[in-house]
Amino acid sequence: MTLTVYGVPLSPFVRKVRLCLRQKGLEYQLETVMPFTPPQWYLAINPLGRIPALKDGDCTLADSSVICQYLEEAYPDTPALYAGNAQERGRVRWLEKYADYELAPLTTFTVFRNRILKPTAGQACNEEAVQAALKQKLPPHFDYLEQQLAQREFLVGNQLSMADIAVACQLINMAHGGEQLDAQRWPDLAAHHARMLALPSVAGILPDEQRMNAKLKEMGKAATA
Repeated sequence: MTLTVYGVPLSPFVRKVRLCLRQKGLEYQLETVMPFTPPQWYLAINPLGRIPALKDGDCTLADSSVICQYLEEAYPDTPALYAGNAQERGRVRWLEKYADYELAPLTTFTVFRNRILKPTAGQACNEEAVQAALKQKLPPHFDYLEQQLAQREFLVGNQLSMADIAVACQLINMAHGGEQLDAQRWPDLAAHHARMLALPSVAGILPDEQRMNAKLKEMGKAATA
């Protein structure tokens, strides 16, 4: 049975679902649905019009965290991404939500949106907002994640989890927006991110994203010239 993911590759939440599927070795197809202006049929799947959504047979679901937890339960013979005891599973869900709710407004909806998306629509980048995110708002979050790692390989337990994937997905969007972690200030987080980028699941989709991002940058330059 074919799994279908609806959305666009540069969405960190779509990326999160795609990486979950790839880590689990599940085949899927990606069907393009643009956020904010989805086709009418998509609203039957997600009346909020947001991405991603998933179709698995006659089951349709929206919200990246809901989808990933569904995949964990629906395909129990695949590698677990919410593993460990109750405390560890709780930590995974907490850090996944932390990435989605605390990092995303800054890495994706401030840095990436202003630097990449707004120029393609002929809108000016609000660089003041970008700098405030980079210099004032993001550092406390990076401090917290640095503490959670404490020189360990993964954020929770001794294996890759959705916590690691969710954080990496937001940092990838920050990189698409032209910004990298300061490895001297946050060495454990920077090393963790480098390990995430080296995962075959991530390395398999990132080149296409980078090409897409480069095209958007060129479109933005042309639109604002």
